[in-house]
Amino acid sequence: MKQIKDLDAMAPKDIVAELDKYIVGQGNAKKAIALALRNRVRRKKLPEELRDEVTPKNIIMMGPTGVGKTEIARRISKLSGAPFIKVEATKFTEVGYVGRDVESMIRDLMHKAVQMVKVELSSEIEEKAREQVEERILDALFGGVSQEGDDDAPAISHESRESFRQKLRDGKFDNKQIEISVSPKTQAPTIEMLTGNPADMESAISSIGNIFGGNGKKKRRKITVLEAQDLLLEEEMDRLVDTEKAVDIAKDRVENMGIVFVDEIDKIASGSGGGGSSADVSREGVQRDILPIVEGSQVNTKYGLINTTHILFIAAGAFHMSKPSDLIPELQGRFPIRVELDALHADDFERILKEPENSLLKQYSALFETENVTITFDDASIREISHIAASVNTKTDNIGARRLHTVMERLLEDLSFNATELVGQTIPITESYVQERLGKVVEDQDLSRYIL
Repeated sequence: MKQIKDLDAMAPKDIVAELDKYIVGQGNAKKAIALALRNRVRRKKLPEELRDEVTPKNIIMMGPTGVGKTEIARRISKLSGAPFIKVEATKFTEVGYVGRDVESMIRDLMHKAVQMVKVELSSEIEEKAREQVEERILDALFGGVSQEGDDDAPAISHESRESFRQKLRDGKFDNKQIEISVSPKTQAPTIEMLTGNPADMESAISSIGNIFGGNGKKKRRKITVLEAQDLLLEEEMDRLVDTEKAVDIAKDRVENMGIVFVDEIDKIASGSGGGGSSADVSREGVQRDILPIVEGSQVNTKYGLINTTHILFIAAGAFHMSKPSDLIPELQGRFPIRVELDALHADDFERILKEPENSLLKQYSALFETENVTITFDDASIREISHIAASVNTKTDNIGARRLHTVMERLLEDLSFNATELVGQTIPITESYVQERLGKVVEDQDLSRYIL
């Protein structure tokens, strides 16, 4: 709950500042996201009769690939601590065709929320679970505490048991073999709508087997005490967590704070791809199936009905072969906020290499440090890398910031390969080194098309 409480106290400027630590530029998109998150906090403070009337203002982010659309979504999921799921619109089909039905996105969101809440609740009962594990292991090692008049049961005195308990905590019995009964690990049974997809059919058959196959029987296993501690702790925590309470909390979070990020939404617009009338009909069918979920409807999950009215939907797409107006009008109306992300240039690439907390330069430096090799980049080399990435994007397909990954891999390939022979050395990456490694590749457009 800590993350959510922190978000409640954050002003929109604070949210943007947090996103600035990881994403360069795209101020308009960050501002729109910050307002959407803040409005959710404001809504919780409204009187109940007004709260239900305030619906989230869903967002469409438009921009070329590699400019930060997905990264923004990924960062807000960590920042908000709210149930979050990323889906791709191209994975869905209308009912009757092979593929996933659109309601599965809400089922997945709810399942993820339940897992999140269970982890939170587990921390509250961990101490009690560890005590139960200790008792089970001591029983397996030495039997129970001896009782008066019971001469047949293998047991030890209370004082001896406490002495052995301390030795167990000190790790004295870690390698000792014991035989314990454990429940088999199985996923909770779930059956999704059968769409003709073989994978869905197998999942359904497996789920039916879980329901009727008697998978609840415990199995005897002979393992070390150290292995048993982890295995039994997981089992005890799962047993002690109040599942009904977890489901109730998760349901409330999903319905009031849930976020669904729908990527590649431009691929289901009627104007994309030019695949002919049948393809357009199929894409329009997916849009019409998504529409009631975005508008607000009841979706049936294994945890009960979920109301999607107040779930925030953020859609994203490049829209280079279509435009938002190619979506059906009803769906357009459910995404009132549209934000255009800017294409990235050499100056942006230079900032991306240096400024974010997890920048590429820091990542590569840390990787080399694991081999006891130090690499340093001067400002001139960073500028040169940035200009090369921008140049290749201009001459070939523009893949945005992802081009930096290919350029950096090509630049440091030989050093990385020979790193074990460079132990203790400091390797300066200069402008001339960058030109030497990448200059010829950039000049040869046919070669750069395949290498960079």
